[in-house]
Amino acid sequence: MTGGVFHPLQITALRFFIGGLVLIPFAVRILRQNHITLQGKDILRFAGLGFLGMFLSMNLYQMAVQETKASVVAVLFSSNPIFVTILAFFLLREPIRKHHVLALILDMIGIVVIIDPFHNTLSPLGIALSLGATLLFAFYGVLGKRSCARFGGVVVTCMSFLLGSAEMFLMMGITHIPAVAQSAQQAGLGKLFANIPFFSGITLSVLPLFLFICIVNTGIGFACYFKAMEMTSAHETSLVFFFKPIIAPLFALAILGEEISLSMMIGIVFILLGSLSSILPALLSIRKKEQVDS
Repeated sequence: MTGGVFHPLQITALRFFIGGLVLIPFAVRILRQNHITLQGKDILRFAGLGFLGMFLSMNLYQMAVQETKASVVAVLFSSNPIFVTILAFFLLREPIRKHHVLALILDMIGIVVIIDPFHNTLSPLGIALSLGATLLFAFYGVLGKRSCARFGGVVVTCMSFLLGSAEMFLMMGITHIPAVAQSAQQAGLGKLFANIPFFSGITLSVLPLFLFICIVNTGIGFACYFKAMEMTSAHETSLVFFFKPIIAPLFALAILGEEISLSMMIGIVFILLGSLSSILPALLSIRKKEQVDS
């Protein structure tokens, strides 16, 4: 709905910056309640998270969109739980159970069906950039889980957003250096990495949608994501990404009038089955425990 209004890296930097600003009061309250004072090494850790999740992952994502279909990039990005499951096993020692493997297989079948590679002309570079963005975001989530244990999900979200967006603003400023802009143009990346605007396009007509993207979609959405990591595993939390290929087409149908193809519907069924196969065992276990306790 904001297509053509904002530069893709501009809206990325602004939404994480404003989302982080909105979370500051809540983060400060949590730090005070837990008597935590941020040290220099903590700031560096958050800066590293921002660099992984915002600066690298989101930039690769936007580059991927330039190389192949946005829908394909979005669906590939939704394979994030696969990388999270593997990384969480090695970095957080989270177990991989049989129903996790079944869920990943069913979800991947659904993603392949939605992409429909036999009828799409896919760019190898676009696919590589998409998978790179997905892997880096998985690192962001898994390493963020470590920090959640001490600081809480809201603090991790707030600080990584602010520092990650600051890194992006620095890069955006560099793109206004004539020599840098010229080099980007010569490399065929001028549209994405030359003279990136900071605040152009923000008008009264798009302000409500812009604030929704920044505050609700980004600030509150990611805070919920890391808050969920406090309460469960990185793998279970990352499963929300598998719902994106389901929810996005429905919103696109309702808001933009985009049709849902047969392959999309079949893929959605596989993704639902995969997500349910991962979530249901945990829900049944909780219900059984409640029945025993009662």
